[in-house]
Amino acid sequence: MNNEVVLESASTLHGQLQRGLGRAARRAADRPGAGEYVYDCIRRDPRWDRQCESRRLYYARLMVDLEMPTGPVAAHLFDPSDSSADGDEWRVDLALGVLADLVRLSRREAAEPLRQYAEEGGQWFDAVVELIDLEDPALTLGLDELVAARCDASDLALLIPAHRNPVIEAWAARQPSIAAALARQREAGRAARRAMATAPGRDAQSEAELLDLARRRGEGAISAIFELGRRRTLALLDLAEELLPCDGTDPDPGPSRYGGAVCRALREYGTEALPRARAWAAQRGVCADMGLSILARYGTREDVPLLMTELHDAVDRREWASAASPIEGLGRLRAGEAVPLLKSAWTESTYAYLRPRILTALTRTAPHTAEAYTVEGLWDCEEGVRLEAAQFAPITSDTRIRLQRLHHDTSEEADVRAAAGARLAA
Repeated sequence: MNNEVVLESASTLHGQLQRGLGRAARRAADRPGAGEYVYDCIRRDPRWDRQCESRRLYYARLMVDLEMPTGPVAAHLFDPSDSSADGDEWRVDLALGVLADLVRLSRREAAEPLRQYAEEGGQWFDAVVELIDLEDPALTLGLDELVAARCDASDLALLIPAHRNPVIEAWAARQPSIAAALARQREAGRAARRAMATAPGRDAQSEAELLDLARRRGEGAISAIFELGRRRTLALLDLAEELLPCDGTDPDPGPSRYGGAVCRALREYGTEALPRARAWAAQRGVCADMGLSILARYGTREDVPLLMTELHDAVDRREWASAASPIEGLGRLRAGEAVPLLKSAWTESTYAYLRPRILTALTRTAPHTAEAYTVEGLWDCEEGVRLEAAQFAPITSDTRIRLQRLHHDTSEEADVRAAAGARLAA
């Protein structure tokens, strides 16, 4: 099967389903053939960033609402390409997630292909993780033998969640190797807590000592950078120019591990970093990204023209990740001139992770215009959008029913459920 993704126009139902838009979830029930579009999206994962964007619960809810059988999803799992040695490791990621969320939505029959794939599939490990996360020992009876046979100590360490899990507890009672892995994890957790309690602080070190430690990029450099950030040391701005490619000439535009630590430390600096941030934002490279991030958080009306230019360029080039900081900043500054671009980005963007920022910006900048987007957002694929929508969508008969569903749905994120419950109780 050809799994190449072709993104359809955002004006079509198929294109809206690919983007995870709430308007598509609302339209699907009235459109013949909508189910085939949903299956296509599950088979040809349309996410632009598969590590950040959410679709699984969105498509699982659509399968429930449209009363779609799980057979085509199972068939995708066991497509002949699954046995290919050079196959795409992401090929079944979305399908496995959809099946797991169907189980959470009381479609218990979805557990059968999930379990079968854990036993026979090429990406069996991912299916085992999904079954463990369901926390239902009845769905994993006998699977512990397979896991113990296939997994070494490092694999088992990846399988065991940080919190107590009834599946792992049941397996550990029967499999010595899993019991040993669980014991190692718990001891490592205790050791880490002891180390944190007894670790010497860096309060006694001077700024010069911390900067020297950071520049050597060895052991302790990361904690030195964070301590400099905690002190709001202006010399960290100079260090950023040493550790980040600020002139656009670096062949690898991403920050190093140490540069990434500087980025995180500087995001909390506040207005003191604005002069340098404005200079960086006019350049290219990671320093420009860092400058825009600081302007988004702490900039003033003076920075609106630059943020507008950056948003225009990002939308024109369809470089959606580059739109994140300008959208955040323009929303915080309530820049009304950004509203047309925000509306366009909401519909056109193939990067669903951007939409929570867009909705926040719209609710701050144009509350009346934002009402239609908050209503649509109750059906969106992204948790952040549903959370914002649950807090601000106008109460109508339709939105009240949707809020009730979000509040009572145990597959929904806890913060969204709480927000929906609070609106219903208000």
